[in-house]
Amino acid sequence: MSTIKVRTGNDLQIALHHYGKHQGKPVHPSVLYVHGATFPSALSVGFRFDGFSWADDLTQAGFDVWSFDFIGFGESDRAAADTKGEIPGRFANALLQVEAAALEVLRQTSAERLSIIAHSWGTLPAGGFAATRPELVEKLVLFGPIAKRDGSGETPAMQATRTITLQDQYDRFVADVPRGETPVLSDAHFAEWGEVYLASDAESASVSPSAVTVPAGPAMDMATTWKGQFPYDPAKVQAPVLIVRGEWDSLTTDQDAAWLYNAFANAPEKQDTKLSRATHLTHLESGRFSLYRASRNFLASEPSWATEKAAPPAKPMKII
Repeated sequence: MSTIKVRTGNDLQIALHHYGKHQGKPVHPSVLYVHGATFPSALSVGFRFDGFSWADDLTQAGFDVWSFDFIGFGESDRAAADTKGEIPGRFANALLQVEAAALEVLRQTSAERLSIIAHSWGTLPAGGFAATRPELVEKLVLFGPIAKRDGSGETPAMQATRTITLQDQYDRFVADVPRGETPVLSDAHFAEWGEVYLASDAESASVSPSAVTVPAGPAMDMATTWKGQFPYDPAKVQAPVLIVRGEWDSLTTDQDAAWLYNAFANAPEKQDTKLSRATHLTHLESGRFSLYRASRNFLASEPSWATEKAAPPAKPMKII
């Protein structure tokens, strides 16, 4: 993997990671991975469980694979304290970071379009980019996407940053597995992952217990979205869309997926796939290969609508 720094609109730099090409020239459009709210891309698409990562799977399938770290995560710059009291990492700025990363990938590859895989909160700025720059997006994979809900009450107040311990991460990793079910997270894998997680923040040992500090903007975006304020117009997305989620994912329920599916009114093709025995963090679990396969097959397939004169019928949800 190689890493370059890309300057964003606020003069901070994001770390853009390139996982390489399979046997020279790739056979599919480049893929940009957009991570979620609590850990960077090295802990997700780039993390090698038993020596093999999601990025490795895509590369072997002929994709040119990229990812980046949002400001405040991983190898990207940390934002200075905001004197106006604004919470860093909110949707509008995150959208600019996705755009900066995507444009640099297109510049590096001399391509006109790329595909995007995004996870959790990252699906908001990734979807926003697909809506505002539809001419640049080939396909869009939304893994565990955040959807509009009609919550009531006030959005909770938040500090500018959040500190997240290993125990915090472990608790949320296992929270959605129903009682009596066999665990889907390997303790040995989590221990290995946890070391890299703490190392992703050079200041993690300065607090007790050790914890990673991240911008609170993503959590605020999710809270406001669940209060009914969706940050972009899904009807402006013109790329084929795959919604993929675990059957035990409390952050992306059947109702959430249905709302998103219907909201992508102008996507030429859309799919909703639910993975068995999986949670919001399928990419770190025993069922991760089903996620790899679902995303890879969608990105590699010829769109069924391409040779049809009429708009395609809606596809029902499938469970694999």
